[in-house]
Amino acid sequence: MLIKFFCPTWGLEALSLEEAAKKVKVAGYDGMEIATAPDKAAEAITVMKSHGLDTILMAFGGGNNFPEHKAKYKADLEKIAASKPILINCHTGKDYFSHEQNCELIQVAFDVQQKTGVPILHETHRGRFTYSAPATQHYFVTFPELRLTGDFSHWVNVSESLLNDQVENMERAIKHADHIHNRVGHPEGPQVNDPRAPEWKSCVDAHLVWWDKIVETHRKKGTKVLTITSEFGPAPGYLQTLPYTNLPVASQWDINVYMKDLLKERYQ
Repeated sequence: MLIKFFCPTWGLEALSLEEAAKKVKVAGYDGMEIATAPDKAAEAITVMKSHGLDTILMAFGGGNNFPEHKAKYKADLEKIAASKPILINCHTGKDYFSHEQNCELIQVAFDVQQKTGVPILHETHRGRFTYSAPATQHYFVTFPELRLTGDFSHWVNVSESLLNDQVENMERAIKHADHIHNRVGHPEGPQVNDPRAPEWKSCVDAHLVWWDKIVETHRKKGTKVLTITSEFGPAPGYLQTLPYTNLPVASQWDINVYMKDLLKERYQ
């Protein structure tokens, strides 16, 4: 099985896509995971292809109410899928939408996927329908074919634990995960400040167990290509900063390259 590693545009916003692609290529990534306006999706893929890189695109939806959100989600997915990325990673729904409303959005994604042939995955993420491990289980019942982007750092944060008491929930989620975000969370936050630091070893080890199981599941299934995005976020916001300065306590770029290299060595 080939494992391809992706770099997010998140944190590289100061660069043009052309500049970002060059930087990412030199660093040894296979592609980029890009959040961009749907009408610029085709342009993003063209730039990536010119540098021999694959493209994962993102979709979000939005609006002041559910009908607006659903209409934008559908329109965005259709525009993005038309550009033929290797997959679309979605921040789908809201934690405050009803189960039925979130199911409508999931069905929209299935319909677009069936029409275009582009895989559409739903990221496990705070604030979305996948905001926690137990909440997501209900959707596996309604949609047995539901596929996820496994970013379990969010579930660690929401549950304020390393999910040791949710083994069955995690096992089911792992079986539904087709793409990995390798950010490491901790019980009080979605991102440790530096996964290289020894004080975070227990958190890193917990995430490695889940990622190992996803990789092994796909190897047993005969999956040809599995994708992983190094998705530690930038400062200020995700990456912690020093008080009064907004200076990051570590380098987001260096951390993401480290995580990419760690898993590349581990799995390849």
